Amino acid sequence: MKPLVSVVVVSYQTRELILTALTGLGTACPGEPYEVIVVDNNSTDGSAAAVAAAFPEAQVVRLARNVGFGRAVNVGAARARGDWLMLLNPDTEPVGNVIGELLAFTREHPGHGVYAGRTLGADGADDGHSVFGPPSLWTLTCFATGLSKLFPRSRLFNREALPWLDRSTLVRVPAASGCLLLVRRTLFAQLGGFTPDYFMYSEDLDLCLRATAIGARPVLVPTARVVHVGGAASTSAGKRVMLLRGQVTFQRLRWSRSRAVLGRTLLRLGIALRALGSRVTGRAGYWREVWRQRRVWLAGWPPAAELGPVEIDEPGGSVSAPPTGSAPASGARGAA
Repeated sequence: MKPLVSVVVVSYQTRELILTALTGLGTACPGEPYEVIVVDNNSTDGSAAAVAAAFPEAQVVRLARNVGFGRAVNVGAARARGDWLMLLNPDTEPVGNVIGELLAFTREHPGHGVYAGRTLGADGADDGHSVFGPPSLWTLTCFATGLSKLFPRSRLFNREALPWLDRSTLVRVPAASGCLLLVRRTLFAQLGGFTPDYFMYSEDLDLCLRATAIGARPVLVPTARVVHVGGAASTSAGKRVMLLRGQVTFQRLRWSRSRAVLGRTLLRLGIALRALGSRVTGRAGYWREVWRQRRVWLAGWPPAAELGPVEIDEPGGSVSAPPTGSAPASGARGAA
């Protein structure tokens, strides 16, 4: 039977987590016509072999090196047969029939193109990270001055986090996390997949905004939920450095040069103030490490033109994969 959904999971050093995630998916969604494609980013913990042994029906694609999230998803999407692509983080556990909930919603509310699920913490409460608003010079000003931290529930000062949004109801959203995301495969192909300049973070924002620009209407599906362990492979400082590199890359690709320069200045100011506060209080020392690495994150991720090809480890040796993203990388796109 042809699958209706192709579940794409990118794995990197998450052996036990991905086994738990896929086991939970099979238990929670036993009757859904779906396939699983695991793209392993050259893990050294045996993730690929473990998945292949435990789930022989899954496609396991072994990459010769770690190419990041978006490019790995593009490799998996190129092998997908379903009408829909469902992106799922390996550090998640489905709550109920997540695939069935998403599919039912697409039938009741067709035409959105992009459907976001909800991510929960270990306590079962929504963690607030599954959907978010686009960055702008105003949101960066609120970050730089600490207003978003001082007033986390404010519609005015914390616009990116959407703290006023009722995530238990059907609602249109500007952007959604790739942690649990359903995208029509033809739309994903039309967009050229994820923009390959992003190694990690902000690629989902970029995709959602490009999809919206051509007529998609991203929406939150309140009944599609996963528990998200989160940050399994990142230290606090390391994760923040990667987040910042993603943000700077987004500014480079989608904003005018002058606007991007101002955006980086506001990010630098916000991190500097947090590092200073950490030194004074002796708390949250990771901000000092993030500040020490400012040259790294201010440079963003390397442009796609400087990246080597994606190579797949096959039994007879490595082979180059098809192009992994062809979205335009120039021109201002508004506040995103």
